[in-house]
Amino acid sequence: MAASSLRSRQSPVPTTLVVTLVPAAAALDIVGGYLNGLLSLPTYLDTIGTCVAAIVLGPWWGAAAGILANIGGAVYLGPTNIPFGLANALAAVLWGYGVRSLLLGRNPYTYFGLNAVVGVAVGALGALIALVVFGGTTGHASDAITAALVQAGEALRDAVLTSSVLTSLGDKIIAGFVGLAIIRALPSSLTEGLVLPGEVGMRSLLLATAGTVLGVAVILVYLLLKPAG
Repeated sequence: MAASSLRSRQSPVPTTLVVTLVPAAAALDIVGGYLNGLLSLPTYLDTIGTCVAAIVLGPWWGAAAGILANIGGAVYLGPTNIPFGLANALAAVLWGYGVRSLLLGRNPYTYFGLNAVVGVAVGALGALIALVVFGGTTGHASDAITAALVQAGEALRDAVLTSSVLTSLGDKIIAGFVGLAIIRALPSSLTEGLVLPGEVGMRSLLLATAGTVLGVAVILVYLLLKPAG
């Protein structure tokens, strides 16, 4: 059974599936990022499609979708979005290898942990990009958290890192579980061989809810720290 699944995951991905799913995943990322910016949320919502592509097609196709989304999304979200394509690519690599090679999608708990790792790693890389390329501020809603931490006495570097990891952690847990729901809705022929959490039972539902609540908690923290006016 395991050997059969392994062969399925390593088999070549049909070209028709790639040319269909990669642009669709990138479009989903762009729409999510646009809505997030429209609502000025301290999340991103621009890696749900990347998650789906990375798990279904493989990590590097997911990375291609993520980079494509950041380049294409620059039309609506501004050029500051482009350098963060590297962060989306990192998320794809972690999601793709995590589920397809390390089998971290075998149950809701390991999958939750994978999403948390993606969130922290991508948040750290995002902080580095923000500091090196933009001097610590990007115009994203999470800048309010950074400003509040600096005002409280944190060094800019530490404030940017804390803000980026905090927002990315909640965001990637939300993206991971929404992405999983989309994957489970796809035809079984597209997900054959993937080791994913079983049918949603009470424990799985509670864990997914906990992940979503953590993501929402990030927004609440943002609202509490956001300067008035």
